[in-house]
Amino acid sequence: MGKTYERIDGRLRDFIERQPLFFIATAPLSEDGHVNLSPKGRTGSSAVLDERTFAYVDFGGSGAETIAHLRENGRVTVMWCAFEGPPNIVRVHGRGEPVFRDDPRWPGLIDKIPEGKKPSARAIIVVTADRISDTCGFAVPLMDHQGGRALHEEYFGRKTDAEFATYCESKDHVGTSLDGLPGLPLPLPQAP
Repeated sequence: MGKTYERIDGRLRDFIERQPLFFIATAPLSEDGHVNLSPKGRTGSSAVLDERTFAYVDFGGSGAETIAHLRENGRVTVMWCAFEGPPNIVRVHGRGEPVFRDDPRWPGLIDKIPEGKKPSARAIIVVTADRISDTCGFAVPLMDHQGGRALHEEYFGRKTDAEFATYCESKDHVGTSLDGLPGLPLPLPQAP
């Protein structure tokens, strides 16, 4: 049976911080726009900032649908599932905001994310919870986590920040979403 919570603390915070994978869902306001659901899981790239705030580093390498949707309307859901141990699903429904590299909040936020200062960090997504809940997760399969993949970090670790900025500008659906919404600001602001 599901339960709602006032804050992300104690057992709930421990659960979130232990999960190697989470999912983030956003959608544009347009009824025929593309709903987006993305897996996130680079080790150390997220953090619970306080009892109602979660943040993660948005790395380059894919489109910018989440950024575009959040810039348009701010609606977001983040979900964690227990694939090991006791069954559980935790969802945070709330408002999200992309913080870009030229934002004065960037240095303070990136310092709170253990592995945030890695190559290809292009934004920090900050989610403020409106609703925090969990459900049983009885139907979620058990799976063994073998570890993180190093390919993303290795690939972008070979690029200078200027090369990364050029890479972002060359990709479809980074500066503009699938539905034509503003995505990542281009040219990419320089890393602080």
